Amino acid sequence: MAEVTEFIERFAKVTGAPVRTGTNVTSLRPTDDGYHVTTGGGEIRCRTVVIASGACNRPTVPRLAAAVPASIRQLTPFDYRGPTELPDGGVLVVGASATGVQLAAELRRSGRPVTISVGEQVRMPRTYRGRDVLWWMDASGLWDQRYDRIDDLERARRLPSPQLVGTPERATLDLNALTAMGVEPVGRWAAVRDGRALFSGGLRNVFSLADLKMERLLDTFDAWARRNGRDADVAPSERFPPTRVPASTRLQLDLRSGEIATIVWATGFRPDYRWLDVPVLDEKGRLRHEGGVVDGPGLYALGLPVLRRRKSTFIYGIEDDAREVVDHLAGHLAAHR
Repeated sequence: MAEVTEFIERFAKVTGAPVRTGTNVTSLRPTDDGYHVTTGGGEIRCRTVVIASGACNRPTVPRLAAAVPASIRQLTPFDYRGPTELPDGGVLVVGASATGVQLAAELRRSGRPVTISVGEQVRMPRTYRGRDVLWWMDASGLWDQRYDRIDDLERARRLPSPQLVGTPERATLDLNALTAMGVEPVGRWAAVRDGRALFSGGLRNVFSLADLKMERLLDTFDAWARRNGRDADVAPSERFPPTRVPASTRLQLDLRSGEIATIVWATGFRPDYRWLDVPVLDEKGRLRHEGGVVDGPGLYALGLPVLRRRKSTFIYGIEDDAREVVDHLAGHLAAHR
């Protein structure tokens, strides 16, 4: 984290950009010759705007949260600060992507009973064949796959984040690691009925699909290593045991029994476009854009999932996207001089 902060600060100094810190943008509206930006530090007029506010501004909480008994504390990862700030008792973590598995592990290590509700997931080892898995994603070219060459782009943009955690020992944190710690997995939370949380069955199928996708990913890495003569440079190929399916899985949980005192909704995030006074959102509130060129003259976006490549949401992956988006922006300015 310190290195990333230092990099950004150094970048601001080298470029001499007039960076305004602690400044909230409250409104963006079109004008005859560009846009008018209202901020907590004054007004800005500009010809073009790049929206680089990210895709994780607001937590997503399903509607069924409204049916949870008032005796249970509900919070999102934005509210969570640590196990000691939660009431005594068990915790139900909803969601098994990166955030969900990390919080479930931390809560379990604190001594609390933890149940995790599992839906679609992306299982991924922290290291593979002696290298960090993100090294493989980069070296094999998977992260460079362009948005216009992906069969189902909408689905690719909605994929959950992989089950990864950054720790000094580079440990893998998947559902096998959680169950070994004593975390109880249940299926996707489907409904609340008469004070009971109802979970879908079929965990075996959910686990098998995640395992299959991971195996295909590792096969891709192996194929790249063979094609590029790298077998001698990395450890021998390895495979990981399948996700263990519990002998029996609960299909419901009485939320009035006192077993669960806290629910953590690790059910994803979404952008916050409430400040955009420009008609560029679709019926689901998503930004309409083609590779970062927004459906509004002189308006652009960066940092959204699979904006132009699979690596678009990473700081590491923004450079190629930014170059192409800024080229388009420069062309727009030149055409309107």
